[in-house]
Amino acid sequence: MRFYELRSAEDIVRLTQEVGFLPFFANEIGGFSVEENCPTELWFADNVDGPWEWKGPAIKSGKCLYGKFFKGKAGYVSTEWFPDFANYRRDGYDFDSRCDEGLAPRKDQYLYETVAASGELLSKDLKTLCNYRKGGNTGFETIITRLQMQTYLCIADFVYQQDKYEKPYGWGVAKYSTPENLFGYPMVSSAYKRSPEGSLGKILDHLSRVLPDVPYSQIERLIRM
Repeated sequence: MRFYELRSAEDIVRLTQEVGFLPFFANEIGGFSVEENCPTELWFADNVDGPWEWKGPAIKSGKCLYGKFFKGKAGYVSTEWFPDFANYRRDGYDFDSRCDEGLAPRKDQYLYETVAASGELLSKDLKTLCNYRKGGNTGFETIITRLQMQTYLCIADFVYQQDKYEKPYGWGVAKYSTPENLFGYPMVSSAYKRSPEGSLGKILDHLSRVLPDVPYSQIERLIRM
């Protein structure tokens, strides 16, 4: 993959739309990440936004989705490619159908249904509602990551604390939602007419054209569960 210089949320959105899938962190496919295409001086610069701060605006552009989609690590998927991505990752099951077939653990159901009922929830509020605190339930990160990997949940925004001058500071708190809440069921389910393996093949063929020098097996490992 040729080098891109990412200097804004708009750059990330454009690249995600161009390639369809964009991991946030470096992975086994060299150059295929935000991390490797963003100048190092923008990562933790004072008074200058960088890739951490760009995540919220990129998500809110309505042109891509963000979550832990790649081997349990974060990244972007364009709205064009998300339906096939969801069709493959969900293996043909809406979440209700997965529950009906006994394929979703009870903790997964409770967490997913809590988010779905609220529309959008900050991670700290989700943990409180589902009793992930000292002496309560355990395994929050494992479950929330699994639900994102399966594309049932994604991150709708990052919310920052504000100082007395109403300037944001610190690390953004993730706000979770369902793709259906953000983009509607017709969009998310629009590839359901294909088989899950058919969607996988479509994605892999596309990425093989985007990454012609990368072995097919490496691309497949990134996209598979």
